[in-house]
Amino acid sequence: MYSKKIAYIQLFLIIVLSSCSSTQKATMSPEENLKQNIKLLQNPASKNIMVVAHRGDWRNAPENSIPALQNTIKMGVDIMELDLNKTKDGHLIVLHDITLDRSTTGKGKPGDYTLEEIKKFRLRNGLGRPTKNLIPTFKEMLEIAKGKILIDVDKGYEYFPQVIKELKETGTLNQAIINVITNNPSYSEIIKQHGAFDENVFIMPILDLKNLNNQEIIESYKVHKNTIFQPVFETDSYPLIATFPVLKMNNGIWINSLWASLNGGHDDETAVEDNKKDESWGWIIKQGATIIQTDNPKELLEYLREKKLHN
Repeated sequence: MYSKKIAYIQLFLIIVLSSCSSTQKATMSPEENLKQNIKLLQNPASKNIMVVAHRGDWRNAPENSIPALQNTIKMGVDIMELDLNKTKDGHLIVLHDITLDRSTTGKGKPGDYTLEEIKKFRLRNGLGRPTKNLIPTFKEMLEIAKGKILIDVDKGYEYFPQVIKELKETGTLNQAIINVITNNPSYSEIIKQHGAFDENVFIMPILDLKNLNNQEIIESYKVHKNTIFQPVFETDSYPLIATFPVLKMNNGIWINSLWASLNGGHDDETAVEDNKKDESWGWIIKQGATIIQTDNPKELLEYLREKKLHN
């Protein structure tokens, strides 16, 4: 009888301790998550996989909106990807397309309007219906993200000096990644275009494996320690893919699972709609990815946590 009581007590303690551990993970603050994630960017050899929400939580809020950012923070996503454009009077705004037509109630190019005029338009939701949400400025998004979540700056390379300036002004320079979108650029090309910049800035050259015939481009980034590589590949047979596990020892490897042409067919649709997560996200992880960008952040987080690859 006594031994049974001891066994029940032991079982009770195990359940309580397990519950406490889960609660600690679930209640880890965004600030604690951010500190951990900055360390992960600087230590790509870690087994933890980081999750990027493409344009934020656009399934439950307008893409590239303040609520889309706030939702990703609540969800525990590591990085929100956003896109930049510019107004007539020189303000950086968060908008994906070259025109306002699809995602807002406005028409034409953002560059045809001042910020004051842009703020009169409303963002549309995924069904194309107008919402009460305004088009945010880059600074407005940074102020909300500050101290809470990493930001990936897409379509902002042509505004590189201004992006750096606004990151510094908002105190978010250490929690942003800037995409380098040109045709397989070398590090020297970036310096030639924009001049020397802070060595602590995280930059991410996007590498099209179809046109990348050697590793000279990759080698050129050795002088910049905070470099993350984003390879794009329409098939999974490129020889360079086999080098990713070695490359990740020094650099983060960002792979998109958004659609098939970016990852050789190992995409979100395969993972979620076909329920073949191991063939999609699992395959991407095996290639050495340290960061995965997805349109299904909730499902990817659940998958990674089940595999003990995300806190």
